[in-house]
Amino acid sequence: MSRRVAITGVGAVTPLGVGAAALNERWAAGDSGISDGLGRCADFEPTDHLSRRVARRTDRFTQLALVAAGEAIGQAGLDEASYDRAEVGCVMGTGIGGISTIEAEHAALREGRGKVSPHCVPQMMANSAAGALAIEHELRGQCFGTVSACAAGANAIGAAARMVAHGDASACVAGGSEAAITELAMAAFAEMGATSESGISRPFDRRRDGFVMGEGAGAMVLEDADTAESRGARILGYLTGYGSTADAHHMTAPEPSGEGAARAIAKALGDAEIAPGDLAYVNAHGTSTPLNDRSETEALKAALGEEAMRIPISSTKSAIGHLLGAAGAVEAVATLGALRAQVAPPTLNLEEPDEDLDLDYVPGEAKPLPLNGHPPIGISNSFGFGGHNVVLCIEAAA
Repeated sequence: MSRRVAITGVGAVTPLGVGAAALNERWAAGDSGISDGLGRCADFEPTDHLSRRVARRTDRFTQLALVAAGEAIGQAGLDEASYDRAEVGCVMGTGIGGISTIEAEHAALREGRGKVSPHCVPQMMANSAAGALAIEHELRGQCFGTVSACAAGANAIGAAARMVAHGDASACVAGGSEAAITELAMAAFAEMGATSESGISRPFDRRRDGFVMGEGAGAMVLEDADTAESRGARILGYLTGYGSTADAHHMTAPEPSGEGAARAIAKALGDAEIAPGDLAYVNAHGTSTPLNDRSETEALKAALGEEAMRIPISSTKSAIGHLLGAAGAVEAVATLGALRAQVAPPTLNLEEPDEDLDLDYVPGEAKPLPLNGHPPIGISNSFGFGGHNVVLCIEAAA
């Protein structure tokens, strides 16, 4: 028998600042964290939050994960909870892992140093964020990383929700982290034509020309709802549905009709046992690439039917850029924030609509959510290179 999965803590480090509140409040106000064509976490200084020893021995993506997850754990009071630590899990997603370490250590080796740092392997491992987090907070349950490109953070949260729902864990810390604003990564994405030459993230706009590279991390604490209530935890919302599919179409291009993405949306709604009419908000994957925004629009129409024209849809990437493996986790945090505030934040820079993309993408300014007699429910879409489609269904607490 599945258990109800409560969200008791959230955390984020994004180009809009350190903390989930900065993400939610500044995006809703229409602020952008993108500067000079990049979404850097300019306000994040690792040693403001971590010991010098930890900062010295970890890659930036792990540092971001530790701080975002630390905020979520603190809000949930998880470190003080009387759980058997062997029943508390940890799942953290990433698309690339410690690429800054790989680039720096490889350069040092080629330049004649003759050796690399003894910390090189744990710094560059894609699972190091999950491992470091488990060590920091004594999380002795299932612990692993998910690597599914831009869907990795959402996959991590979905896997954690399954873990809690089916009794494999009493609680789980889950999210995603990425720090890939590096010379190699930027050159590689630019060479394949994925990133914006204009340096502007404008999802669903006629002039969209690619995504803006960003960095950051997002995390949630998920718990069995009954146990969370009994220990007096404040429940922020519920993770009610998880859908995951594959396009099996192309390594970097989405399937044009959005069929795989539509199936993921339908699976998430089915898992949550709700209909499209129950939705109040959609957080779009919304990358600002010509192919994604079109195929996502087709997927929403196919999965939601006529309700797709009613529901406000907005893209967090318009304000912070594309955080790759962290995107799904950060956007899940942003979705919960929007539901709790009962406001759809805006899609920034959407000034010249594409005539074929005709849904309500909330251009320019935030708008109230359409409420329908129950706590607001939304979905967060994440689609990754390799054809990975993940959709999370989230409900705000009453």
